[in-house]
Amino acid sequence: MVAVRQVPVYFYSSKSGMVRQFANALGRPVFDIGERDVRQSVPDGPWVLLTPSYKTGNLDNDTIPEPVKRFLRDPQTRRRLVGVMGSGNRNFGSHYQAAARDIARRSGRPVLFEFELQGTQWDVEDARDMLEQLDARFAERAAAQ
Repeated sequence: MVAVRQVPVYFYSSKSGMVRQFANALGRPVFDIGERDVRQSVPDGPWVLLTPSYKTGNLDNDTIPEPVKRFLRDPQTRRRLVGVMGSGNRNFGSHYQAAARDIARRSGRPVLFEFELQGTQWDVEDARDMLEQLDARFAERAAAQ
């Protein structure tokens, strides 16, 4: 039996560590875009972005964290992106999940999952299930080639 490749999750987390906590609970390869060497690397295949959104207080300001923007500058990295997951705070109103939704819109990739703050145990389980389904789809495609 051939092992199924787990689609890695590249994430950015603020000092609060809430997104890092969620990413680490997913039980798969995760990479912190806040680390320079990760930010300067290129994923070797399909990957998922996990990003927080921050309220900036100014509708003209971008809610996408700067390290995420830098990581997405590489064309090959953008091509291999298969979807976006977002963390947000409902108190931010219209800014809730703004970064994930904006990146998805700009890239033409889907928002795969959204959760509030660090998420719940049920959010983690649902995200794991969704990512396992994604793994299986890519494995099927690879087997068909």
